[in-house]
Amino acid sequence: MAEMVRRAQYFYTMAPDKAGEGARALQVLKDAGVNLLAFSGFPAGKRSQLDFVPEDPGAFRAAAKGAKWKVKGPKVCFLVEGDDRTGVCAEILGRLATARINVTATDAVVAGAGRFGAILWVKPRDVKKAAQVLGAS
Repeated sequence: MAEMVRRAQYFYTMAPDKAGEGARALQVLKDAGVNLLAFSGFPAGKRSQLDFVPEDPGAFRAAAKGAKWKVKGPKVCFLVEGDDRTGVCAEILGRLATARINVTATDAVVAGAGRFGAILWVKPRDVKKAAQVLGAS
């Protein structure tokens, strides 16, 4: 099976860089019934950036507003899923490199049962071209 790539909206917020902040944020979304397609958290200076890719952006916005989060977005990322095989991410990133598109960040994971998933970000000016190169829906 070929990889399925789709364009998705993501939002981010900044949080204190301390134990439990990611869990607290995810619990807020769970309590609001917000399903996430992807989540990524990482240190950014003395704080942490939490990136959320919600299935329903409207529901996410409502939950974030209720929690009084300062949210940036929506912005665009790409979600990739497919059959796991040696070099699959090298192939995907190679297509972008050949098109001279710089990948800002990427995370990939094996999902089990021979499947993998990845999320990748490019600069806003490169989104349209990346979507064409990746065959994103």
